[in-house]
Amino acid sequence: MLRVNLFLIFLVVVCALAVVTSNHRARKLTMELERTQERMRALEVEWGQLQLEQSTWATHARIEESARKALRMHAPDPKHTISLEP
Repeated sequence: MLRVNLFLIFLVVVCALAVVTSNHRARKLTMELERTQERMRALEVEWGQLQLEQSTWATHARIEESARKALRMHAPDPKHTISLEP
């Protein structure tokens, strides 16, 4: 009877340690998930800001101004343009 009691006590202790370990792992994984979700939200905000910045830099007037200043380009004269009719 004593052996059975010791075996049962040992089994209860092992089960209790398993429960504690699984709870600890679940808490760690939950914290990691929350950190990852927070990082995802921050990256989404940064992505939105980058898209806004890209749309600002890609406006037609800005590109034309850059072409005129940096590349010294200009629009052709109408007398040098040929229009083709279909």
